[in-house]
Amino acid sequence: MKIAIASDHAAYNEKKELIDYLARKNILVIDLGTKSGDSVDYPVFGQKVAKSVLRKDAERGIVICGTGIGISIAANRYKGIRATLCTTIEHAKMARKHNDSNVLALGARTTDLEQLKSIVDTWLITEFEGGRHQSRIDLIDQV
Repeated sequence: MKIAIASDHAAYNEKKELIDYLARKNILVIDLGTKSGDSVDYPVFGQKVAKSVLRKDAERGIVICGTGIGISIAANRYKGIRATLCTTIEHAKMARKHNDSNVLALGARTTDLEQLKSIVDTWLITEFEGGRHQSRIDLIDQV
C-alpha cells in the first residue's frame, strides 16, 4: 500500500512519527510536507494529499493539522475525496466500512500519538462494506 501524508506546522512532529510508524509496517509513504515546524497554511497540504489520491499516486492519504478540522475541509473540496476526521478507533472503522474513506484526517492537538497510531491502524485494515453504502457515496459524488 502507498499512502500520501501531509501536515501543517502544528502536526509536523506527529507526521514524522507516523511516517516512521508506517514505514516499519512496510507501507510506502509519500511525504508531501510540511518540512518543518515553521508556520504554514494547512489548506495547501490538504489539497496536495487530495490531488495525490485523485491522480492515483497513492491509494489513500492522511492529513494532519492541529484539530484535523481545517485540513479535512480543504481535502474534501475535491470530488471523489472522502476525507474523514477520526478521533476514535470507532470513527476510523465506520469511516472505512460505511463511507469508503480515502483520506484520514487527524488532529495532533486533540489526540495523543498512541491513539493516532491506533486510529491509523484501524483505518488501514478496515474494508469498505459496499452495498447500500455505495449508493450513498454515489449520491455524495453527484453534488
